Amino acid sequence: MAKILVVDDESDICDILKFNLENAGHTVETACSAEEAMKQKLSTYSLFLLDVMMDNISGYELAEQIRSMQETATTPIIFITAKSGERDILKGFNAGADDYINKPFRISEVIARVNAILRRVHHSVPEDTFVFENLVLDPDSKRAMIDGNDIGLTKKEFEVLFLLMQKPGKVYSRDDILAKVWPGDVNVLERSIDVSIARLRKKMGEYSSHIVSRSGYGYCFVKQIQE
Repeated sequence: MAKILVVDDESDICDILKFNLENAGHTVETACSAEEAMKQKLSTYSLFLLDVMMDNISGYELAEQIRSMQETATTPIIFITAKSGERDILKGFNAGADDYINKPFRISEVIARVNAILRRVHHSVPEDTFVFENLVLDPDSKRAMIDGNDIGLTKKEFEVLFLLMQKPGKVYSRDDILAKVWPGDVNVLERSIDVSIARLRKKMGEYSSHIVSRSGYGYCFVKQIQE
């Protein structure tokens, strides 16, 4: 599912949206001001939920800044605001919004609209493609991409990542990985798995920590990193 940033100067609203969107399967982070939001690595988010009326920098201004950056120029933005006049709504869309939800809102409507926009954004991604935030694994082209850039995996590195991402959270032993990625190759040692994983992590940059080793068991791909 998606990684979402909620920006609202009312902490109760942030907490409500975070709780319910996470229950719907998303990863959610919050910020209580536009200034706080701009300190985050915005390129890692799949969608922004923005309040309009905030001190200093408004939601409209924040949306315009998000749209001005190449890495977030097409990331969906939804405004959630009490400003419901026609001029306010038009101003929101002109600032780059994909949708506009009025307060007080129904949480079921927020979730439905979030999911609808995410489906629309990713509708062109083939069904057998694995997508996690800005990491995309395409089995057809045998490429792994981050932010649309090919990270240059070797054949074996791609096959290891493909195996792990098929079932996030599932732990694969070294024997499992050897059997699936190096079938019938009796010259490959378990140490080769560790070397391949190390090289893979190096190429994955910020996503390297999502490949986790379970001591005594093997490796898995996790969506949420335990602090």
